[in-house]
Amino acid sequence: MTDPSPPDRANEDAIDVALMQRAGKGDHGAFEELVTRHQHAVVGTVAKMLGGASEAEDIAQQVFVRLWKSAPRYQPRAKFTTFLFTITRNLVFNETRKRQRRKEHSLDEQEDDWHQQVSEPTEAQPDSRMLQTELRETVDRAISRLPEKQRMAVILRRYEQMPYEEIAAALDLTVSAVKSQLFRARAALREDLERFMDE
Repeated sequence: MTDPSPPDRANEDAIDVALMQRAGKGDHGAFEELVTRHQHAVVGTVAKMLGGASEAEDIAQQVFVRLWKSAPRYQPRAKFTTFLFTITRNLVFNETRKRQRRKEHSLDEQEDDWHQQVSEPTEAQPDSRMLQTELRETVDRAISRLPEKQRMAVILRRYEQMPYEEIAAALDLTVSAVKSQLFRARAALREDLERFMDE
């Protein structure tokens, strides 16, 4: 079963492809427009993958540097966003492995970064606001503990509303493998949330 594709999705992709092709001919204005169109999604995805915003902009900048360098060779074999998030995936996974090797960040530091990202609702009673903030932190920490492919699949599906087929292409998996990754991720998240509710 495939995801329904809104009519404007194809139009958006056509705009991205045209901009990328112009960028491939050295059009800096077209490339700046591409960055403007996708910067928020890339920075947000990187921040969620790495557990904090501290390095997200640096990694996102590297994503767009790679995008610019690849523009002359770009061939629209898949959706532009698939190409973009494949670059994002590679850089994020590389950074994750570097962190694991260096052991630069403790779990506590990662959790602190996540806490800083939580946006509290303004129109709520203090107890309700505290509970919502605590729940958001619990969800964020649970996502940050998932294996990297599961985490990326959850972020692309939940935050970017990306269809299974695009997630599969970006992660170099089959659609059934993506669904399996998401199923396992949801089971792990449910377990963490049940512990939170019990507490």
